[in-house]
Amino acid sequence: MNLFVKGLQRWLCLVLLAVLCAGCSKVAFEGTDITGANFGGDFTLVDHHGKARRLADFQGKVVALFFGYTHCPDVCPLTMAEYAAVMKNLGNKAADVQVLFVSLDPERDTPDLLAQYVPAFNPTFIGLTGTSQQVAAVASQYKVIYQKQGAGANYTLDHSAGSFLLDKKGRLRVLENYGASPAVLTKDITTLIEE
Repeated sequence: MNLFVKGLQRWLCLVLLAVLCAGCSKVAFEGTDITGANFGGDFTLVDHHGKARRLADFQGKVVALFFGYTHCPDVCPLTMAEYAAVMKNLGNKAADVQVLFVSLDPERDTPDLLAQYVPAFNPTFIGLTGTSQQVAAVASQYKVIYQKQGAGANYTLDHSAGSFLLDKKGRLRVLENYGASPAVLTKDITTLIEE
């Protein structure tokens, strides 16, 4: 069985676990409530300015955490555009939110490239990268699967397409499916801001 299929099976198990955990929280989210899930946690990667950043640096804000890559033809730019729309929807409350884009492609996604790509969606968004081993460790920590497809400079990555919302205490709370509308994302983020 190939690595991607095994990873997909793990991802489906994660979604099932998230659905089962949904009853653990009294808050109603539009996305899948994963409050109390036993994965995730703090990590350290390099931001698009070349500065080491820990996830814990953003406590006090709701964090939207998305794993992708800059050469992605569809999922990544759509998700980032949705979060850009969310920030507009939030108005002044946007100051309480940090969107983090973790690159699954450190081979091509240098801090300089991330500095061009990520803030183009919103100047407050931060791109994160590291060595291949560091990125793989963080992806594994969040049960994100990805696999290189093709060879040469124009390869693509198959990858988990959802994003995570963490509350102001840095706790993993919501799994948002790919294609969730800005209205859905705005509602869930607002719920976390107001907790």
